[in-house]
Amino acid sequence: MRGLYVHIPFCVKKCGYCDFYSLPARLECAESYVQAVIREAYQYGRLSFQTVYLGGGTPSLLGAGRLKTLIDGLRKALDLSGLAEATMEVNPESATRELLEAAREAGMNRASIGVQSLSDCELKSAGRIHTAAQAVEAVGLAVTLGFGAVSADLIVGLPGQTWLSLRQSMEALLRTGIEHLSVYCLSLEEGTPLAKSPPSELPSDDEQAVLFEQASAFLAGRGLVHYEISNFAVEGRECLHNLNYWRNGEYVGLGPAAASHISGKRFRNRADLDAYLDDPTDLAEEIEQLNARDKACEEAMLRLRLLKEGVGIGELTARFGRDNVGALIGRLERMTSQGMLVSDGARYVLPPSRVLTSNPIFAEVLSE
Repeated sequence: MRGLYVHIPFCVKKCGYCDFYSLPARLECAESYVQAVIREAYQYGRLSFQTVYLGGGTPSLLGAGRLKTLIDGLRKALDLSGLAEATMEVNPESATRELLEAAREAGMNRASIGVQSLSDCELKSAGRIHTAAQAVEAVGLAVTLGFGAVSADLIVGLPGQTWLSLRQSMEALLRTGIEHLSVYCLSLEEGTPLAKSPPSELPSDDEQAVLFEQASAFLAGRGLVHYEISNFAVEGRECLHNLNYWRNGEYVGLGPAAASHISGKRFRNRADLDAYLDDPTDLAEEIEQLNARDKACEEAMLRLRLLKEGVGIGELTARFGRDNVGALIGRLERMTSQGMLVSDGARYVLPPSRVLTSNPIFAEVLSE
């Protein structure tokens, strides 16, 4: 499987916790930006893709007309005839009927809606500009308009959040009929407004962990499988585009700051909108060619994010050769004996108790 990611860097207002490459007050560039993305896509000469993901930023700010132009242009530049999934991230305040209908007509069959919370107080504390009512309306509209899959994002650990408010958010979303939830723990990233001035009512790390564990148990009780560290879905409703990332598949990223993994190479476009508009074909940086041993370690780390699948010894050996996975398997065995992983002799998985403390485990997997 190969995935196509298109970064839309525009937003109305940057949220207090956001460290993604997004730019408020640059929407006047949207028309030129769409043409630049299409121009970049032609570099890949009718390469075929099975998933497409429009992320951001706020892709829904493109509006119906520019969205149609973008998708039509991508279909001309690339081979999208075998698409299994086409996702668009949507923010509630810009999720108009016109936009969502245009997305469906353009072939988008999955919507990922940035709800974050259904408490107006929590939304305000995080710098979100939509209301809880707008979020519920956007999710309901996407379901009504026939998107094959609708997902919502929630954040655990927002200022003032309690188990009651988090549970009420999840209950209200599940009542709309959605079958996928992404549940992220709030992270205070360096340089963001929330990190510079943390609110006094911010839950502690321990309180955040308890909230996440309660959310996980609640969703399991409603039939959603915890299939990836931050993702829950009814079986068969997992996000194919993201599964491809976690299975170390190939993907191409279009737009400034977008990353690619193609033909054994990893690279990222420079995070510079003006340079991208000037020439979208010459911004690749951080180019890295991984050897087989490094690739095996990276694949093991990524696959450990998949809580049910984990890492199979046979699969790693078949893909990278016994000589290139021997040391890695030795580390996995040692980590299993220390309780960091669980193994049945053929496959390694993260134990539930280590889901929120997985970063040191991943670092150990990658170490030589």
